[in-house]
Amino acid sequence: MSDFLAARAWLVIGFAGQALFTLRFLAQWVASERARQSTVPVAFWWLSIAGGAVLFVYALHRRDPVFALGQGSGLAIYARNLVLISRRRRAGQVASVPTRG
Repeated sequence: MSDFLAARAWLVIGFAGQALFTLRFLAQWVASERARQSTVPVAFWWLSIAGGAVLFVYALHRRDPVFALGQGSGLAIYARNLVLISRRRRAGQVASVPTRG
């Protein structure tokens, strides 16, 4: 692959990671509107991990320690939230977001 194509491919990867990361806010907004209160759906955390992981790899490729540290530490927080949600669900303590209709 030429250097030009490789550089373009990495830009696509970076923008894809940013798009995934941004989608988490859309998911949170829709869930809050449906519930008629501020809420953070599980999809928020999955999109955070997906976008954060792609951006972390992109930061490593760019050899940017500030960017990599920020995304890498975020991944641990997102994963921890999913573990806590999973534990509560197994214990039957998480109610689903109410739907209208």
